[in-house]
Amino acid sequence: MSLIGNVLWFIFGGFISGISWMISGLLWCITIVGIPYGLQCFKFASLAFSPFGKKVEYGGGVPSLFGNIIWIIFFGIPMAIGNFLIGCVWCVTIVGIPFGLQFFKIAKLALAPFGAKII
Repeated sequence: MSLIGNVLWFIFGGFISGISWMISGLLWCITIVGIPYGLQCFKFASLAFSPFGKKVEYGGGVPSLFGNIIWIIFFGIPMAIGNFLIGCVWCVTIVGIPFGLQFFKIAKLALAPFGAKII
């Protein structure tokens, strides 16, 4: 089931989303200060290309907490709200519920990407 979900996801927007995250990560990594944020963008890109069958484990300790606080203030809240709203729209239909759940997974990751591992 995850193969079919990933193929449909990739065709209907996952490719564009993944490429945009890769470009964002490259732009962040141009500066030395932005490298940690660029690495988080690459994490989002790997999830944006194929989210079905992947899980996100959270952890990381105090350094991740400080990175997540800065991330939430500048980037996390708008990303989480946007993904949550798109997930709600997808969940209106029965066919779209699996896609909506993936958007909810991305929204949760948008709040705390530092210290999270995608498995």
